[in-house]
Amino acid sequence: MALSRDLGVEIVSTEPGLQRVSTRGLSGRLSARAALGRLLAGTGYRAVPLGSGAFRIERVAGRGAAPPHPRRSPAPSAAPMPADVVVTASKRDIPLLRYPGSVTVVDATVPAAGIRSATLSDAARAIPILQSTHLGRGRNKLFIRGIADSSFGGATQSPTSIYLDDVQLNYSGADPGLRLYDMDSVEVLEGPQGTLYGSGAIGGVIRLTSAAVDLRRTGAALDAGVTATTGGMPGGDIAAMVNLPIVDDRLGVRAVAYAGRSGGYIDDLRRGLRDVNVESVTGGRVKLSLRTAGDWRIEASGAAQSIDARDGQYADRSAGLLARRSAIAQPFDNELLFGRVTASRTWGNGVHLLIATGLVGYRAGEQFDATAAVMPAPTTPVVYRSDHFKRLLTHETRLSRALPGGSSWVVGVTLVNDRDELARSVAVPGALRDIIGVTNVTRSASLFGESTLSLSRSLAVTVGARGTSARTDGSPSVTPLSGSFVRGRSTRRIDPTIAASWRIAPLVAAFGRFQTGYRTGGLSVAPGIGRVADFRSDSIVVGELGVRRIARGPIGLALSASVSLAHWDNIQADLISRRGQPYTDNIGNARITAFETALDWTPLPGLRAQGAVLLTDNRVTGPIADLSRRSNRRLPETPPFAAHGALSYAWTAGNVTPRVVAGIDHVGRSVLGTGDLFDISQGAYSVLSLGGGVRRGAVEVTIDIDNLTNVQANRFAYGNPFAFAMREQITPLRPRNVRIGAAYRW
Repeated sequence: MALSRDLGVEIVSTEPGLQRVSTRGLSGRLSARAALGRLLAGTGYRAVPLGSGAFRIERVAGRGAAPPHPRRSPAPSAAPMPADVVVTASKRDIPLLRYPGSVTVVDATVPAAGIRSATLSDAARAIPILQSTHLGRGRNKLFIRGIADSSFGGATQSPTSIYLDDVQLNYSGADPGLRLYDMDSVEVLEGPQGTLYGSGAIGGVIRLTSAAVDLRRTGAALDAGVTATTGGMPGGDIAAMVNLPIVDDRLGVRAVAYAGRSGGYIDDLRRGLRDVNVESVTGGRVKLSLRTAGDWRIEASGAAQSIDARDGQYADRSAGLLARRSAIAQPFDNELLFGRVTASRTWGNGVHLLIATGLVGYRAGEQFDATAAVMPAPTTPVVYRSDHFKRLLTHETRLSRALPGGSSWVVGVTLVNDRDELARSVAVPGALRDIIGVTNVTRSASLFGESTLSLSRSLAVTVGARGTSARTDGSPSVTPLSGSFVRGRSTRRIDPTIAASWRIAPLVAAFGRFQTGYRTGGLSVAPGIGRVADFRSDSIVVGELGVRRIARGPIGLALSASVSLAHWDNIQADLISRRGQPYTDNIGNARITAFETALDWTPLPGLRAQGAVLLTDNRVTGPIADLSRRSNRRLPETPPFAAHGALSYAWTAGNVTPRVVAGIDHVGRSVLGTGDLFDISQGAYSVLSLGGGVRRGAVEVTIDIDNLTNVQANRFAYGNPFAFAMREQITPLRPRNVRIGAAYRW
């Protein structure tokens, strides 16, 4: 850390046991590479150059640097020395101070006060730049910094791309709802990210980094808890992890398995049932890692997860804030399968090669009570069901290199093949009938490159571009009853990046960025029965200016702020008609401005204050907005003001380490969608949380209280498409709930 401060160079490491290594002091005029070489000589560690002049310290294969005791981690301190943050989602491991754009790095191992960040949509409440719908885990849509198209699921490509360890996890539709157990970090890279990530990343990229396989140390962990909800059913969760070196420093495996049950808290008065919105999840991941004698790193990993929600989680104001009246159950279930293979190597001259291939399979089914959509009203319930089947195959090969003086570059090629199939049916009295659905198949190939050139010790300029050729073919899932459909839409475009970073002081930098992005078009169902329609590509242009300060050492202040302006053309949006029929259309253009700021301050060892604020404003013009009142020409799910604050304190008392944390989250008012039909209010609430724990050795006991004051509020004004036009649907906050947990790590 002293060398890093003196030279103004980022130095990072995640190696266990490095803090035990003693070295002799340095003196004289030395470059960073030479100084690190002297410090690490004979220790069993080496310094590997990264982008923009940074270095990563790692263990030399086969050398004898002593690891920690195989069954006991070093005793935790009240204020551990923080590591410098590296933005791995930049594809070049750029130090945070050098990254020319807005990024939020979430420590996935430290949940916010009172919140177990089980999924990304759960974590969104404490991350103001991240917005989420609340139809249910596994079918929520995620948006970044107000780039939100619609509140409903459909054929459009997601505006937010989610990656798991360098492999794309989603293409169209909702966030799969993968549980965030055993994750090292979550990076929210604000968009658009068209140059590095291609189509779909118009709002940004969320990169989930799972914990790496430790090739030298055996370890395991067990985490379990029970949750009680005021006026609702109890719930519980359990997760286990094991890390096994098979061949020391060469081959190892890491696996995690988990299961959980969320207790219901919404009653169905018509059917006389209590707490109907029970949800269960089971899943697991496994990662195999091989380090060859030639310094190749080969990894194969897989994941599987199943979500089973017995009923919808919405209520009806006419029945009460935590109740509704339905004729039938409205369950949801999904299954996710994920596979990934990567090979990587870093040569001595700093050139890094990554070859990554991933395959994702996804199935989701949901059922709704459609009785209200049939006129005259039938004597028996009408059941509407939709089933989604998805398959996503991706491949990327890229080369990157860190050059002397902090310059760097990356070039690569990406191939994508996505198949998205929607099947629908309706069960009317005495008959089961298929209705029109669609299948979209998208194939694309991209060539991209980005380079950072250090013009001086303080100033660096980044330029890049991505060329893409894509084609989407769409066809009806069943023979249409009338009308026609369009097949074969091709897209060819170039998405550039221009950015700069200027180091104002050793810990402070300013940045600016201009970037573009787009989404492919496709085929979708159209309003009415038996019709399909074509929707066109959309595109976005964003300019951004910001400043960032990082902290060094056990105490200090980290701060960031930025302002951005986006122009979004030809917006794709999944919509529903007044009678609940889904369709997709291009709704017009939008202009979005945003200001965001975040701080992380440790004034004293163990005491930490965190805060974040997002201010946004947007205006939509187009066929729907122009026919609506001026106040209803807004994008959905985007509150003009959102904020998060947390205060925590940890200390050491003898052989135990207690900690306490308190948090507050405010979500401003937003609307369900653009136009008079969707101008239904949601949000406008604040939630308090309180948590704490005590760790002794390998055992930790925790208690977390969420919604401490038992606030009753509407998170999402939607639940059933066939009754939403009554404007009475709400998705209530979970009432006050308390989780008591215990964890054991060895």
